[in-house]
Amino acid sequence: MDDPRIKTVVIVGGGTAGWMAAALLAKTFGRALDIRLIESDEIGTVGVGEATIPAIKLFNATLGLDEDAFVRETQGSFKLGIEFVDWGRVGERYLHAFGGIGVDLGITDFHQFWLRHRQAGGASDLWDYSLNAAAAKANRFGRLPRVGDTRLQGLAYAFHFDAGLYARFLRTFAEGLGVARIEGKIARAALREPDGFVDSVVLERGETVAGDLFIDCSGFRGLLIEETLETGYEDWSRWLPCDRALAVPSARTEPLLPYTRATADRAGWRWRIPLQHRTGNGHVYCSRYVTDDEATAALLAGLDGEPLAEPRPLKFVTGRRKRFWNRNVVAIGLASGFMEPLESTSIHLIQSGLARLVSMFPDKHFDAAVVEAYNRQTALEYERVRDFIVLHYKATRRAATPFWRHCAAMPIPETLARKIALFQSAGQLLREDQDLFLELSWLQVLIGQGVVPRGRHPLADGISDAQLDGFLADLRTLIDDAVAPLPDHAAFIARTRAAR
Repeated sequence: MDDPRIKTVVIVGGGTAGWMAAALLAKTFGRALDIRLIESDEIGTVGVGEATIPAIKLFNATLGLDEDAFVRETQGSFKLGIEFVDWGRVGERYLHAFGGIGVDLGITDFHQFWLRHRQAGGASDLWDYSLNAAAAKANRFGRLPRVGDTRLQGLAYAFHFDAGLYARFLRTFAEGLGVARIEGKIARAALREPDGFVDSVVLERGETVAGDLFIDCSGFRGLLIEETLETGYEDWSRWLPCDRALAVPSARTEPLLPYTRATADRAGWRWRIPLQHRTGNGHVYCSRYVTDDEATAALLAGLDGEPLAEPRPLKFVTGRRKRFWNRNVVAIGLASGFMEPLESTSIHLIQSGLARLVSMFPDKHFDAAVVEAYNRQTALEYERVRDFIVLHYKATRRAATPFWRHCAAMPIPETLARKIALFQSAGQLLREDQDLFLELSWLQVLIGQGVVPRGRHPLADGISDAQLDGFLADLRTLIDDAVAPLPDHAAFIARTRAAR
C-alpha cells in the first residue's frame, strides 16, 4: 500500500514568508519532511514588513529563538503600540497600545467605568490607565510581565526589525535543520494528469523540482496560486482605496521610540518605524487623489533624518485570493493577498497561515474538508483584519481633502457597520470569529477617532462616585510607579541587545 504521508514540501520564494515557512515546518516536523526552498538572488523582495504585533513572540518561541539574539541580528527595537497622528482630526493623536487598559471589576469591562467617568464630566484620558501608553510616552521599556502583586497587566510588546535581516536569520536557522535552498528562477510549473495538481516546477536552467505539497511565497505574482492554478482574486479597493506605496530608509534619529507612528496625509498615510541602524519610512496613498511625484515629495518632507536611498515604489490592490489553498498549493504572504500595513498585520498573517497549515497538515489525499476549513477560517481572519483597517478610514472627521471626504462617506462592510452600531449604543464590543484584534484594540481606535457611545452598561453604576474616583486614582498611581524605574528604550537595547 502506498504511504499517503507528505514527504516533500517545495517552498516557492524566499523572503520573510518563505523562510518563516521553512523554519516552522523544519522545527515542527523535523527530518520527516524533505523541505526545499527555491529563490533567486536576482529577484528582490518587498521587505517593508518591519513592524509586528505581540503574537510574533509566540512564533519565535515556537522555533526556540533567543530573543536577545533575534533583536541583535535583525537590528531590532521594541514596540509598545502604534501612534496615530491626524486620523480623527488634524492635530489629534492617540495610541493603539498593546496590553491591558485598567482592570475589570467583576464581569464588567473597565472601559464601562471609564465611560461613566467621562459622561459625568471627568477629564481623564482612556490611555491614562494603560501601562503601555505611559511607558511609550516616557520612551521607556523593560520586560515587565506583571505590576507587582496587583491585577494590572505588565508590558505587552512586539518588535520592529529589518525584514531582510530576519529572513537571513531564519535562513541560517532553517538550513541548520536540514532545509535545502535551491538558487534559481522558475520558468514554469508542470501539472499532473488528471487532477491538475502541481507535480513539479521547472527552473530556467532546466532542473525539475518535484514535491507533494507546494507553498507559494512568490509575492504579488502568485506564481503557482494564480499564474498556474488561476485561483482568482477578491478586490477590496471599494473599501480600501489606497493602491500605491513608497518606502525609503532614513538615518536613525533620537530618541529611539518604542512605538510605530502612522500619520494621516492628504490622500493616505505615512509610516515611521524606528530600528537600531535606521528608520523605516513609507507612504501609502491613493493614486486617484495624489500624483506619484506629490506623494514622493510628502514622504521626503516628512522624514526625521537624511534619506539613505531613493524611494522604492509599490503598486497593489487590497484584497485576497478567492482560495488560499487550491489543490496541493497553499499561498502564504503576499501571494495570498494584500492588506496595507496600517496595523502591522503583514507578518502576522504569514504566521497565522503557517500555524493553521501545521494544525491542518494534510496527507497526499488533500481531503476536501480540510482544505475547505482552512480556506474558510483564513478568509474570516482576512475579513476581520479588513474591517479593522477600514474603521480607521471611515471613522474620520477630516474633511479638507477629497480623499478623506470619500472615506467618511463610503459604504462599509455590513460586519463593520454592525460592530460600530453596537459600540455607539452602549460601548459594547464583541469579538467575532477569527478576529485577530481583541476588544481593547477596537476600543482604542473607536475612542481615539471620536466614536463615543451614547450610553454605558448599567453594571458600571454599581459603585459609588467616591469609589470610582478612588479606583481610577489608584490605577494611575500604580502605572506611574511601575513606569518610573523602567530604563530608557535605547539604553535597554544597548545593555545586551545592541546589534554588532
